[in-house]
Amino acid sequence: MSSAQIEIQLIASLVAIACAIPGTFLVLRKMAMISDAISHSILPGLVVGFFITENLNSPLLIVLAALTGVITVVLVEQIQKTGLVKEDTAIGLVFPALFSIGVILIAKNANDVHLDVDAVLLGELAFTPFDRLLISGVDIGPKSLWIIGFILLITVALLFAFFKELKLSTFDAGLAATLGFSPAVIHYGLMTVSSITTVGAFEAVGAILVVALMIAPAATAYLLTTDLKKMLLLSIIFGVFSAISGYWLAHWLDASIAGSITTMLGVLFFVVYLFAPSKGVIAVMYREKQQKIEVSLLTFLLHLKNHTEESERHVNHLNEHINWQKVRSKTVLELAQKNNMIAINNHIVSLTKKGDEFTTLAIDYIMTNEDAQIEDMKDDFFLFRG
Repeated sequence: MSSAQIEIQLIASLVAIACAIPGTFLVLRKMAMISDAISHSILPGLVVGFFITENLNSPLLIVLAALTGVITVVLVEQIQKTGLVKEDTAIGLVFPALFSIGVILIAKNANDVHLDVDAVLLGELAFTPFDRLLISGVDIGPKSLWIIGFILLITVALLFAFFKELKLSTFDAGLAATLGFSPAVIHYGLMTVSSITTVGAFEAVGAILVVALMIAPAATAYLLTTDLKKMLLLSIIFGVFSAISGYWLAHWLDASIAGSITTMLGVLFFVVYLFAPSKGVIAVMYREKQQKIEVSLLTFLLHLKNHTEESERHVNHLNEHINWQKVRSKTVLELAQKNNMIAINNHIVSLTKKGDEFTTLAIDYIMTNEDAQIEDMKDDFFLFRG
C-alpha cells in the first residue's frame, strides 16, 4: 500500500469523524437535512471570500462560508416561524436561492478559477495527496489532512467542553433554559461547527459526501442505541468503516472514491435497517407477529374464563366458537400449554391456576384502562413468548 493510499484513507476517516459528531446532534434534533442546505448555501461565502483575498487557501473563505451557513439556518428558522410553511419547505426555499447566487457569481466573475460547481459538489479524494502543505520548503503532508485535522481537534474540544449543554438542549430545551443554558447559543454554535466542518471537507470530498457522512452514520447508529455517548461512538465507527471500505471498493471497481464511500454508507444503513435488534424491520415484524399471537392467547384465555360449558371449550370446536382458522387455533393452544396456562383432558380445555390468575389480572387491568401494564404481566407470567 502506497503512501498516497494511506493518506487518502486517513483524510477520508478524519472527515468521517469530523462529520459524525455534529451529524449525531443534527439527526437527534430532527435537522438532518439542514446539513444539505448548509453544504450548498455556503457557496456564496466561499466566492465572496475569494473575491476579497484572491486566494483559495485563505482562512477567510472558511470564516465567510461558516457565516453563510449560520445565515442559512437563521433564514430557514425565520421563514418557519411565520407559520406559513414547514421547515422542509423553508429549507427548499433558502438553500437553492443562496446556492444559485454562488453559481451566478462564479459564472460571471470566477470562470478561470478552480472554484467550479463540479468540484464543490463532488470533490475528489484521489487528488488530495497532490496538494501538499509546505512550510519553509518542507513537505509536511496533504493540505486537506491538516485542515480537517485542525477542525476535528476544535470539534472534539467543543464536544467535551459543552457536552452537557448539547445533550440537555437537544433533548429538553425548556429545561436547559431553566437551568441557565442558552439553547439558542448552543444551537447556533452547533450550526457554526457544522458549517466549518462542511467547508473544511469541501475540497477533499465535496458537498454530497459531506451530507452523507453527516447523516448516514448517525441515522444508522440511532437504529442501534438510544444512549448519546454510544450513538456518537457508533457514528464514528460506521463513518470510518465506510470511508475505508468505500476506498477499497473504489480501488477494486476503478470508480469514484466519494461515490463508493456513499454506497458503503447506504449498504451499511440498509443492513442495520433490516437486522437491528429492536428497531430493525425484521425485529419489528417479528414483534408485531408475536404481539398478535399474544393478543390471540389473551382472547382465548378470556373465552375459557367466560364459558364453563364443555362444548365451548372442546379442542375441535375452538376455531368455530372463536372464529379462528385451524392453524391459528393450534398455535395459540401450543403457546398456552407451554406457558402452563391451560390443561387438556379428553379434548376439553380448562384454565390452570396460573392461567386463571393471569386472566383475572388481565380483566382488572382492561376494566381500569391500564391495559399497558399487561406487557409487564406477560413478562411475569410467560416463559415463552409468541
